[in-house]
Amino acid sequence: MRRALPTLYILFLMLPIYWLVTMSFKPTTEILGSFTLWPQAFTLENYAKIFTDPTWYNGYVNSLIYVVINTVISVVVALPAAYAFSRYRFLGDKHLFFWLLTNRMAPAAVFALPFFELYSAVGLFDTHIAVALAHCLFNIPLAVWILEGFMSSVPKQLDETAYLDGYSFWRFFLRIFVPTIAAGIGVAAFFCFMFSWVELLLAKTLTSVAAKPIAATMTRTASSSGYELGLLAAAGTLTFIPGAVVIYFVRNYIAKGFALGRV
Repeated sequence: MRRALPTLYILFLMLPIYWLVTMSFKPTTEILGSFTLWPQAFTLENYAKIFTDPTWYNGYVNSLIYVVINTVISVVVALPAAYAFSRYRFLGDKHLFFWLLTNRMAPAAVFALPFFELYSAVGLFDTHIAVALAHCLFNIPLAVWILEGFMSSVPKQLDETAYLDGYSFWRFFLRIFVPTIAAGIGVAAFFCFMFSWVELLLAKTLTSVAAKPIAATMTRTASSSGYELGLLAAAGTLTFIPGAVVIYFVRNYIAKGFALGRV
């Protein structure tokens, strides 16, 4: 009985994913015409269109570009900031730390119009860096919050010993301290990547053609005959792959991270 309940729960969670994958191998007529547990008219046309139509595969490329840029910027900026909050006490430090977290409390819709006006004025509209920088507003505070928890768990004696051994700050930070909190960096990078990958509102508002992400492309699958459900299911199935790849490479860090960090 103890094994049956978790198994049923996992199967229940996997059911939408299974249904999405099976729909991706069906034509839209079969999806709308009858209820089937697996494809009766198996087809690869949905995937073929995604890999041959520039509108579709460029959406994945654009998404990956700005997501990677955002993840790198967020982690690089958050590392020294989290170290400052972890190791030093200064006037207003707790208030500033709380203010960073308030950026996560506001919905993305609040910032959509200001970002649109700003990027249109400076010529960054419809660029990858525009979306990456916009997502930094949410991801940098999250990364600082996660990394500060990991850094606080490292004894300050490590810093002092390194200074006594003649290490400069950046040599100590990059060669000793950063490897020590590698689990936290992996967790922070994972959450930054996933938020930027699934976020739709800012990515859609700040792009038009050249940098339009796959999430925005998936909202435009209507044709004269209705919505292309099979094509939409195939596109949705492919969006799982980048996240699965990221989880595979940081899986060990995530396991340690949930045990040691605040997340």
